[in-house]
Amino acid sequence: MARLIWLTGPSGAGKDSLLNALREAPPDNLLIAHRYITRAADAGGENHVALSELEFRRREALGLFAVSWQAHGLHYALGKEIDLWLAQGLNVLVNGSRLHLPRVQQHYGAQLLPLVLQVSPTVLEQRLRQRGRESEAEIEKRLARAAEPLPAHCYALNNDGALSDTLEQLRHLLGAR
Repeated sequence: MARLIWLTGPSGAGKDSLLNALREAPPDNLLIAHRYITRAADAGGENHVALSELEFRRREALGLFAVSWQAHGLHYALGKEIDLWLAQGLNVLVNGSRLHLPRVQQHYGAQLLPLVLQVSPTVLEQRLRQRGRESEAEIEKRLARAAEPLPAHCYALNNDGALSDTLEQLRHLLGAR
């Protein structure tokens, strides 16, 4: 059965770095989906399709998204193409939202493999400060949210060390499923 691999984790945990590393040599049966986001294309971070809020709402109304949500003042979505890929027997890895995991679990059921990329509080704080995108208050909020317990039935991946080690953990987990 093809799986929807829902990768979550706090901002600064290294999801984009992990996805970019996996894109270099993905497993044969895996596609990494891009997200549609109401954020400028040159804003840095992940490879995404930048949409204006008006265009995002238009596509949402036309039923072109499999899943959509709001976070941090932005709109995010995954296109219906992920359902086509799953139907063709391909595993699909996405950068998901921990907050919206219950809705995705309800929709995809046993096809869903939820993963949480974790880092220690010290490493997370250091990464958030280094990238310089958040205010002190935003950093504190992100650290508090990262300290919340993992959702049930999620697999944890630790990204405190070398990215290559985390990539190997992920490859092993994907191969075992």
